[in-house]
Amino acid sequence: MAQGSAEDRLIARYFKPLAKHPGAFDFSDDAAAITPPARHDLVLKTDGLIAGVHFFTDDPAEGVGRKALRVNLSDLAAKGAAPLGFLLAIALPKDFSEHWLADFVRGLGEDADAYACPLLGGDTDSTPGPISISVAAFGTVPTGTMVRRSGARPGDHVFVSGAIGDAALGLRVRRGELADTTGHLVSRYRVPQPRTTLAEPLRAHASAAMDVSDGLVSDLGKLCRASNVSADLEVARVPRSEAAEAALGSDCELIKPILTGGEDYEILCTIPPNRIASFESAAANVGVPVTDIGRIVGGDPPPRFLNPEGQPLTFLRGGYSHF
Repeated sequence: MAQGSAEDRLIARYFKPLAKHPGAFDFSDDAAAITPPARHDLVLKTDGLIAGVHFFTDDPAEGVGRKALRVNLSDLAAKGAAPLGFLLAIALPKDFSEHWLADFVRGLGEDADAYACPLLGGDTDSTPGPISISVAAFGTVPTGTMVRRSGARPGDHVFVSGAIGDAALGLRVRRGELADTTGHLVSRYRVPQPRTTLAEPLRAHASAAMDVSDGLVSDLGKLCRASNVSADLEVARVPRSEAAEAALGSDCELIKPILTGGEDYEILCTIPPNRIASFESAAANVGVPVTDIGRIVGGDPPPRFLNPEGQPLTFLRGGYSHF
């Protein structure tokens, strides 16, 4: 490919240094090639970010680069998959800042190295609209072991990793609707923490799993529908950070956006009773906190989120939707 165009120069300057996998062919070809390990399946995932929708235009570009990859790594982790590589398509306005792009690539590249998920190729384009970023990530699992949404059974326990609701509250802080002197909530909104080290414990113990990207209420509903079951959750047991607890202490109505807000990128999974102790031990061994928040039950009504009095909460909206 000729190196004379502005696009070629942009790719050579910013993205070619990230082409560290031999199958990327140093970006000298039109496509990449990867060979999964023997007796492994490929797990494929794509997700994107749009300026003004998934991040603020004045958010640090380094964090946007990290988030673009991490939201995809979160899905791979929930499937029990180890990262293998990714493709990137980015559309930039004609007046884009090269300083912004350099910072974006720095964050993206550092995370590609940290998570052993190299850039394999992609596309750059111009857009009359806001910056648009799309990542297609590839992972691997031993053949036949991908953890699906559809395996939950009555009697399974419902677990989540980490803390729920920080990102939704961080968005409110970012909009000026909520105070957080610690900066923790905005940090969690801007840069999620994909639970990649939990992949193997999930494969070994979980009957079903997915990541929490559209809100706990919405995503548990999706998992239950796929499994043809329902669930009873105890709201008081849903784990929250100290910053979220501080915010909730001044406004008890914030429990609803905590449960319905998106972009937690934590793991939601179901664990059979006889595997709970070993799952909790395995999660502790990889440094990921997990919390038992409820049970899978039979039937097909929407999951119930029960307050301390055992009464179900009602929600005007179940979770985040792009439409």
